[in-house]
Order: sequence, then structure tokens, then C-alpha cells
Amino acid sequence: MGLDDLTNKAKDAMNSEKGEEFSDQGLDKAADFANEKTGGKFEDQINQGRDGADENLGSE
Repeated sequence: MGLDDLTNKAKDAMNSEKGEEFSDQGLDKAADFANEKTGGKFEDQINQGRDGADENLGSE
């Protein structure tokens, strides 16, 4: 199994419903952590970044 095969398997996993759920959970945790550390001062920007990342990950 080559690197291309592993890359394709990872892409397929992220495009599945479970992959989407996993990526959403990770992004939510990261955004919550960042908001907590900044005291919510940059909440709008952090949430925009989270949404932008979500558009590029997973299937939705």
C-alpha cells in the first residue's frame, strides 16, 4: 500500500458521515478552546475561521 492509497483512504473517511461528525467535533472543540482562552473577545472571528475550515473538510 503506497502513500497515494493511504491518502485516498483518508479522503474517503473524511467524506463519510462519520468523518464529517468527527471533523465537526474537532472544530467545535478548537473554537471553544480559542474562545475560552481569549475570553470571547474574538468570538466572531474564531467562529468564521471554524466555519471556513468546516467548508474545506468533510462532505458538507
